[in-house]
Amino acid sequence: MTQHHGPSDPSELPHSPAADRNKAPILAALQRLLPPAGRALEVAAGTGQHAAHFAAALPAWRWLPTEPDAAMLPVIARRCAGLANVDEPQQLDVREAERWPVDAGTLDAVYCANMIHIAPWPCCEALMQGAARGLRPGGVLVLYGPFVVEGEPLALSNAAFDADLRRRNPAWGLRTLASVAAAAAAAGLHQVERVAMPANNLLLVLRAGAPAAS
Repeated sequence: MTQHHGPSDPSELPHSPAADRNKAPILAALQRLLPPAGRALEVAAGTGQHAAHFAAALPAWRWLPTEPDAAMLPVIARRCAGLANVDEPQQLDVREAERWPVDAGTLDAVYCANMIHIAPWPCCEALMQGAARGLRPGGVLVLYGPFVVEGEPLALSNAAFDADLRRRNPAWGLRTLASVAAAAAAAGLHQVERVAMPANNLLLVLRAGAPAAS
C-alpha cells in the first residue's frame, strides 16, 4: 500500500486499548466464520489496529479500511504499512451512499466494530443498506459491540455505558438486537449467527441474500 508520512515508530500512533483487548477473540471468530480468501471492507476502522491485525493473520483476504475522520487515514495507513493485502484507507461516512468506495456486489465481507451505538440511528440503517449493495450474494456483514437483547438481562457495565453514551449525545446509545435485525432485513440481510464475546459484547453475522429454506 502507499506509504504516508507520520510517526516513524508505530508505538507513537494513536492507540485504542479496547481494540488491543478484543482483536484476538474477534480474529478467532472471523477465522471460523469467513472463507479462506476474499475481499473485505471495514467501516469505522479508527486507529487501524483491527485492520492491521486481521490482514496480517488473513493474508488471502484483501482488506479496505474506511473511516469517517479524515485525520485518522494517515494513522491507519502507517499502522498497516508493509501489509500488501491492505488497500489505501478511504474516508467514508456510511450515510453518503455514493461515497462507498466499492462497486456493487464486489465484497465478500463488511466488518464494523463499535460504531452503531456511538452514532445516530440513521448510520446503522445506512450501514445495512451500503453493506447490502456492496456484498456479493452470500457475503456477510459482521458487527461487533454491545447490544440490548430483549428478554435477557443487560449487564451492569453495559447499562452504565448506555447511560453515559446518552448523556454525551441523546442520539447515541446501545441498540436493541431486534431493531438492528429489522434494519438488516429491510436492506436484504438476515442474521445467521450471534456469537457471545468477552466483556458482554456480541458478534453478529448478517448474510446477503434470501434466508435458507427451513
